[in-house]
Amino acid sequence: MNQMKRGKQGMAIARLNGITLSYEVEGDGELVVLVMGTGSPGRVWSLHQVPALLDAGYRVATFDNRGIPPTDECVHGMTITDLVADTAALIEHLGAPARVVGTSLGARVTQELALARPDLVTHAVAMAAHARLDAAALVLNQGKKALYDEKIVLPPAYHAAVYALQSLSPATLRDPLAARDWLEMFEISGSATGPGTRAQLDLSDFKDRRAAYRAITVPTLVIGFADDTTIPCYLSREVADAIPAARYEEIPDTGHLGYLERPEAVNRVMLDFLAS
Repeated sequence: MNQMKRGKQGMAIARLNGITLSYEVEGDGELVVLVMGTGSPGRVWSLHQVPALLDAGYRVATFDNRGIPPTDECVHGMTITDLVADTAALIEHLGAPARVVGTSLGARVTQELALARPDLVTHAVAMAAHARLDAAALVLNQGKKALYDEKIVLPPAYHAAVYALQSLSPATLRDPLAARDWLEMFEISGSATGPGTRAQLDLSDFKDRRAAYRAITVPTLVIGFADDTTIPCYLSREVADAIPAARYEEIPDTGHLGYLERPEAVNRVMLDFLAS
């Protein structure tokens, strides 16, 4: 069912895969679909990656994963299969096939989509890719869920400091001006988690997928962020090692938000691969 109406601020709203999904498409040319990570709206891509892709002549689609309003929050739960099917439905709605780029949870969606629906994906880019989580990441995720479940909201300044340490490279934090700007932004955003994001957090409990990824045939670029403490880059290298058609690039001086922290370096390797 592809009934569509125009939403606010240029967003489109469509009924796809049984949910209401919000998305935006810009530009002309071959389609690139960008898949965001846990708790973040699709518009985050608009800061750096969308302009670079538009300049390169692509038609670019960003969207809010289920769990992120105005897409349905699906507070009673979701599976990675649901998110993969949502992305597949959007690609079919916009005109398959597409180049697909994802980060963190979005990288998992991209990997699983390339495995399940290779007919829809010409190139896959997985930033902060992972086929499993290590012990520290699992405990961190459990802590995030506990904060929500116990209705604990961290003081904004403390949240900003913790999030900066989790998400940015020490190289960034050594620069007083850059650190100040990032901390101010994180403090303004706050630590409150919506019910849809809480549902997304449950997706981090999954079995090792390395063996399954050996069946991926789609050309894949795996990007690891060298100073990522959330998804350490050795986990990204594991994904690249598992996928026969994968290439691995590691971006120095980047944490988990590497696509925002060093966008020029990330965009350069992404665009080079998408043009191949």
